[in-house]
Amino acid sequence: MFSDRTSWRLAQNRFTQAVEETRARGACLLDLTASNPTRVGLEYDSAAILGSLSSPRALDYDPQAKGILEARQAVARYYAANLTRHASTKEVDAERIILTASTSEGYSYVFRLLCNAGDELLVPKPSYPLFDFLADLQDVKLVPYPLIYDHGWQMDFHSLEKAVTPRTRGVVLVHPNNPTGSYVHAAELHSLNGFCRWHRLAVIVDEVFLDYSLSLSENEGTAAFGDREERNSAASPAPSFVFNDDVLTFTLSGLSKISALPQMKVAWIVTSGPASQVASAMGRLEVIADTYLSMNAPIQWAVPTMLEQRRGIQTQLMDRVRQNLAELDCQLRTQKSCQRLHLEGGWYAVLRVPVTRSDEDLAIELVREKSVQVHPGHFYDFESDGYLVLSLISQTEEFAEGCRRILGYVNS
Repeated sequence: MFSDRTSWRLAQNRFTQAVEETRARGACLLDLTASNPTRVGLEYDSAAILGSLSSPRALDYDPQAKGILEARQAVARYYAANLTRHASTKEVDAERIILTASTSEGYSYVFRLLCNAGDELLVPKPSYPLFDFLADLQDVKLVPYPLIYDHGWQMDFHSLEKAVTPRTRGVVLVHPNNPTGSYVHAAELHSLNGFCRWHRLAVIVDEVFLDYSLSLSENEGTAAFGDREERNSAASPAPSFVFNDDVLTFTLSGLSKISALPQMKVAWIVTSGPASQVASAMGRLEVIADTYLSMNAPIQWAVPTMLEQRRGIQTQLMDRVRQNLAELDCQLRTQKSCQRLHLEGGWYAVLRVPVTRSDEDLAIELVREKSVQVHPGHFYDFESDGYLVLSLISQTEEFAEGCRRILGYVNS
C-alpha cells in the first residue's frame, strides 16, 4: 500500500529504548544532547518577538512565490552585516533569495531542481543524519565522502573524485559541520570550485551554524589537533557561500539557529554562481515555491524583527558554548583516556574515547548506569567507534556534572 521511499525502520532503536526506560523508572537524566535552544534557559525578548507577529499587513493576502520582499531584504541585510566582518563590500540581491518554512523544505526544493529520480548527491560523513530522510523523500541517492581528521577536519578530495559518477548532480556541505564544528577553509573552497566546474556540479551549503564561530584562543583546550604552530598556519574559514560566484551554489540558512527560534519556521535559499545559471535556477525555483506557497504572512512580516533578535541571543549562546567548552577542557586535563577533537564553531563537541565497546553500547551504559544522555558517534555516521557527541548549549551545571559522570565512567 505504501511507497518504497517510506520503507524506513520505524521501531525504536536500542538507545532510545534505554532513554525511555530510564525515565520511566523515575531517574533524572542529565541531557547532554540538547538541541532545542528554547529549552536551555536563554532569555528572549518576548515582547518584541510576539509583537512582531501582530502586523495588520498580515490580514492582506499577497502571494509572492519568493516571499514578501521586505522579509527577503531583511535577509539580505543580515548577510551584509555578516560580511562586514570580512571587509567585503558586496551585497546580496534580494531577488536571489527564496523564503521557505525550513531548511529541510529548502533542501527539498533544491534536490527537486537538480535531480531526476535516482540521481546522486555527494554528502559529507560525519554529518547530521537528516539528509538520508530528505533524499529518500525526493528519490535521490546519497553518496558519502569522508571528512578526514588530521590536526583538524578536512575535506577529502581524493574520495570526492572516486565518488563522482555521470549521475552526480551536486556536492552538499555543512559550514560549519554538525557535529564536527569544522568550516570549509579558503583553500578547500578553491579546490571545491575547481572540482565542481570540471564535473558540472552544483554546491549545496547548509550555513545554519555560520555565526557561531570560535576563535583560536578560545579553542586551545586539550583538543587533539597538533601544536600551536600547526594551528596558526591553518587556513582560515571561508566566509558565507552566498557570494560564491564560481559555480552554481545554493546557500541554506534560517532563524532556527541564527536567532535560536526553531518554532518560527523561517528559512531561505540564496542562489549564486554564473549569471546565466543563476537566472535559470531562480526561474525554476520560483515555480517550485509558487506551487507550495508554504510561508505564512504573519511570520514573513516578522522576519526583520526576528533577525534583529540574533544579536542578544547569539551572545548568550556563545557565552554558554565557551563556558561549557572550558569546563570540558578543564575536566579533560585531569585524565588521559579521552580527548576533545578540534572544533571551529557550532554547538557541539566530539569526544574521542577508548574503543572498548560500540559507541551505541557505551551511550546506553551511560544512560542506564550514570543517567547521562549523550549521542553515540554512529548517529552522525562516524566511520568507526570511539566517539561521543556532546551538546555545548546544555545548561552549565548539568553539562559539568554530566561530563564528570562520563569521564569517570570511561576512565574506570
